[in-house]
Amino acid sequence: MEIIQYTDAHIDFRTRLRAFMERELVPNIDQWEADHVVSRDIWRKMGQEGFLCPTLPQEYGGLGGDFRYSVIGIEEISRTNSGGLAAPLHSDIVVPYIMSFGSDDQKKKYLPGAAAGEIVTAVAMTEPGAGSDVAGMEATAVEDGDEIILNGTKTFISNGVLCDLVVVAAKDPLAENSHQAISLYIVEDGTPGFKKGTQLEKMGLYSQDTAELFFSDCRIPAENRLGDKGMGFFMLMDKLQQERLVCVIMGVAAAEFMLAWTTNYCKTTIQAGRPLSRSQAVQFALVEMATEVKLGRTFADKLVADHVEGENVIIETSMGKYWCTELGKRVADRCLDLIGEPGGLEQCPLTRGFRDVRVMSIFAGTNEIMKGIAAKFMGM
Repeated sequence: MEIIQYTDAHIDFRTRLRAFMERELVPNIDQWEADHVVSRDIWRKMGQEGFLCPTLPQEYGGLGGDFRYSVIGIEEISRTNSGGLAAPLHSDIVVPYIMSFGSDDQKKKYLPGAAAGEIVTAVAMTEPGAGSDVAGMEATAVEDGDEIILNGTKTFISNGVLCDLVVVAAKDPLAENSHQAISLYIVEDGTPGFKKGTQLEKMGLYSQDTAELFFSDCRIPAENRLGDKGMGFFMLMDKLQQERLVCVIMGVAAAEFMLAWTTNYCKTTIQAGRPLSRSQAVQFALVEMATEVKLGRTFADKLVADHVEGENVIIETSMGKYWCTELGKRVADRCLDLIGEPGGLEQCPLTRGFRDVRVMSIFAGTNEIMKGIAAKFMGM
């Protein structure tokens, strides 16, 4: 019995999305990797087909679906062996902040465009001197009448080049309690004082636009505050379970892709008159990886099922984020060992997969932070 029970509607969604990916995304991956950015057209096409923000209510342009639709989206993008299209970040991490904490006016203004692919979103938390330590950020937000003045620098912001809207975390410099000093703000592209930096050149995820963002006396209406003043830290914590679960699914799906590709390669590649898969050493390596991948899939599916039911699995998602992203790294490394020299060629799918999976143990909170969170909740 499958842990995640998919309905006919879910299955139809996967079928249509897989066909869309094969038609609209896969043929363009190599060009996007060379350009170091995906086309804006792919965002609009995904929106037109109903593949963005599937959990949004229908009144805002979504499907009104549950998180299982998001899981399907993450898995089908992962099957293309390309991490450039950061649709899961947009649909399942950033937009939920607006849906959960935004005012009615904010929801009406931004959510339909986000679902249609006309508005690409990003979230700006990480700073040059503050990564996983959210409370240590230095970007400031100062009230001035009916406006907020933002100052500070954010870095490693995915969708940082294409974004039309950024959810920015900044603190009140006069607040005494660091955790109650942080608020979230909506900043639109083109706002005076908001500047996008040059796209960062990374070791992987070439076509995912990642940039620094600069705020210099950036004035926004006070009504652009998301939720209540001083509640930013708690809003971020509230959404981290789903953010880390997205990473869990990405790690497992990446491992599944690389293992499947390598297994097929070993079955069809002849050396010394027989397939590589006839070697006991290769067989054992593939079986060991397949076992770990199945364990990871079982763990991930259980977390998804619990999350859909509204259960608090913050400890387990922290464990899953660290273990499943490490799984992706282990599988990528071992698969390259098995296929040998061809793995050093850019045309080999494992080469891109190896580069792209490496950062998964770092973003959304490093894996060391994940272990610390689990330890804290376990009373250690």
